[in-house]
Amino acid sequence: MTSIIPDGATRLTVVGAPTVAQRKPSWLKKAAPLAGPNYRDIKDTMRSLSLHTVCEEAGCPNIHECWEDREATFLIGGEDCTRRCGFCQIATGRPKRYDREEPRRVAEAVAQMGLHFAVVTGVARDDLPDKAAWLYAETCRQIHARLPHCGVELLIDDFHGDPDLLRMVIQARPEVLAHNLETVRRLFRHVRPAFDYDGSLQLLDRARQWSDAATATATATKSNLMLGLGETEDEVCETMRDLRGVGCQILTIGQYLQPTHKHLALQRFVEPAEFLRYARYGRELGFDHVESGPLVRSSYRAGRQAQNAGAWARPQPALVATP
Repeated sequence: MTSIIPDGATRLTVVGAPTVAQRKPSWLKKAAPLAGPNYRDIKDTMRSLSLHTVCEEAGCPNIHECWEDREATFLIGGEDCTRRCGFCQIATGRPKRYDREEPRRVAEAVAQMGLHFAVVTGVARDDLPDKAAWLYAETCRQIHARLPHCGVELLIDDFHGDPDLLRMVIQARPEVLAHNLETVRRLFRHVRPAFDYDGSLQLLDRARQWSDAATATATATKSNLMLGLGETEDEVCETMRDLRGVGCQILTIGQYLQPTHKHLALQRFVEPAEFLRYARYGRELGFDHVESGPLVRSSYRAGRQAQNAGAWARPQPALVATP
């Protein structure tokens, strides 16, 4: 069967193939553990500081595992995104305000939870002149000021290709700068209609070059692909080559799971063996770290990814100062 996108299509389709039934195969069935003490502590901390996590907003299947390990991904910029991607569970709407105190509260939460590595992402804020670039940069600075040992990954949108806004974020010196391509070139305009495939590659290329020039310790670049939207294995490998061609060092690959009937239709469940092939191919291409599996998400065990890629060193317990 050949996958194509019909002219004028308003949603992602695969001609000649029905939408895959949502009954999950055995390798995607994961029993949700009871909420442990760390999970409850992190949830209480987030609510007390009026913060949001992408773990909750995007319905991540690994939330219990990561929170019990005291790893969390902070969602800044509010609850409403100014863009609409057909796979995303975060609400689209007009943002209510621009909270310039949010970086301080995120840093307080990181310190209060004793995190060694923090991931910070955000909703697109095309309503703002700086597209929330200052918010990313200031959050990174605040975390480093409070916890110098703490690594920071910033997962950003494309700021509509504005190089000055990207420089602002790079100059905050995150250990990892992530921007997710998400899908292959052929499907890109349907999956990410407000983004540009080559523009996203250019962002990662610039981030790598500018961090090399601006900092003694270069920021590692990272991206993510989600599978099951109608892509072919050859297309995935081509996209991996495109990412490696712009110096991307860390790559995560996981299964797309359709959140509701209003989201992009799931076309297939990718078997574990195929994910293993991508992991092997990624190592052959020279990625410093490839995390590939059905339940992998961009921020899953992000600290371990950064450590394996040589972008960050986990501090020894005796060297970690009490905040």
